[in-house]
Amino acid sequence: MSTSNSVSDPVERDSASELAKLDRKIILATQAGLPVHERPFDLVANEVESDPLIVKQRFNAMLEDGRIRRIGLVPNHYRLGYVANGMSVWDIDDADAEAAGKEVGALDMVSHCYLRPRALPDWPYNLFAMVHGHYHEEVLDKIEQIAQLLGDKVRARDILFSTRILKKTGLRIS
Repeated sequence: MSTSNSVSDPVERDSASELAKLDRKIILATQAGLPVHERPFDLVANEVESDPLIVKQRFNAMLEDGRIRRIGLVPNHYRLGYVANGMSVWDIDDADAEAAGKEVGALDMVSHCYLRPRALPDWPYNLFAMVHGHYHEEVLDKIEQIAQLLGDKVRARDILFSTRILKKTGLRIS
C-alpha cells in the first residue's frame, strides 16, 4: 500500500527545508530593498549563493503564498524634486468614508490613502491622503481638487506638511 503523504518522505522534507533556508537568505538579503542594478536578481543570487532563475522562482513562490505581499518601487520624493509633502486629513461621515477613500485613493495625485479611527474630541479626522508636490501651492491646489471631488461629504479638513524626513522601513527579520 502506498501513501502520498509527503511529510513522511525524507527527500521531500529535506528539499522543503532547504527551500525554507534559501527563502530566508533571500529575504535577509533584500529586506532593505533590491539592489539598484540592471540585473538585481543576479546580485541577490550571488549573495545567497544560488542561481538568478531560482531566486526569481522563490520570489514568485513567496508572492503566491503570501509570505511577501508585493515587490515595488519606493521613490525618494525629495530626490525627485517633490519637497512639499502634505498629509491631507478629512472628517467624513463613517457611512461614506470607505467609498470616499476608494475615490481619493484612485487619484494619481495621491500616493497613499487610508482610514483610521478618530481620536475625539481633539482629532475628528478619519480619512488620510498623502499628496506630494514641488512646492506648497501645488499641494494645496491638489488638495482643493480632492475637496471638490468629496463635495459636501467633507465636514472638516486640514493638511499637515512634512517638516523633516523620517527613515521609513518595513518589518525586518534577523
